[in-house]
Amino acid sequence: MKTLKFIKYFFTLLGGAALFGTYSAYNSTAEFIATSITADGTVVKLLKSQSSSKKSITYRPLVQFTDETGTLIKFSSSTSSNPPSYSVGESVEVLYKQQSPQQAKIKGFFSIWGGVIIYGAIGTVLFLVGGSSFVIDIRKRNVRKLLKLHGTKIEADIQSAEKNTTFSVNGRNPYRVICQWENPSTSKVHVFTSENIWFDPNDYIKSDKITVLIDKRSPKKHIVDLSFLPEIG
Repeated sequence: MKTLKFIKYFFTLLGGAALFGTYSAYNSTAEFIATSITADGTVVKLLKSQSSSKKSITYRPLVQFTDETGTLIKFSSSTSSNPPSYSVGESVEVLYKQQSPQQAKIKGFFSIWGGVIIYGAIGTVLFLVGGSSFVIDIRKRNVRKLLKLHGTKIEADIQSAEKNTTFSVNGRNPYRVICQWENPSTSKVHVFTSENIWFDPNDYIKSDKITVLIDKRSPKKHIVDLSFLPEIG
């Protein structure tokens, strides 16, 4: 449970930090565009970049241009691709700052905004993953409160107490109690699943019946009563 909480907070905080970094990068890029000088450049070479596994090869252009002082400047783009986005000898527009022409950029959407887009996408995904877990927890708590106040108690037949193989933390699978109940009013059978239990509950189950709180209008909303189980020390 501590691991789950850590993951939830970690993803949310990391996502929030990435989004804040995206906002700062956006402002910095916008300021760069607004204060930069435009020049004509030429791609003079394609530089090969290879991943550590040597399975992925990409190419980034080496560009030269003359700044307003007449100095010949060369710089390599921070973005690369395969196939190459540019060819040797191709003319490109360049944006640079007078005080740091070596940090010039090709005037292209992805060349300028690519980092902001990628950073923002990663931050959004991380924040949504972490944030959604908080929303789910809040909804679960609200449902539990309502069921404890207004839920209908029924006695369901215990089917099994088994490992939840669809979920694991640090290689461990929790247990859950599976039970079923036939609604006498509709003759429909409803299957209920308990919350995850982080120890084997089988030794503590002394009956073939278990109490379940349900919402009569929607039995899918339910709480399997596990109060008979000891707390984890």
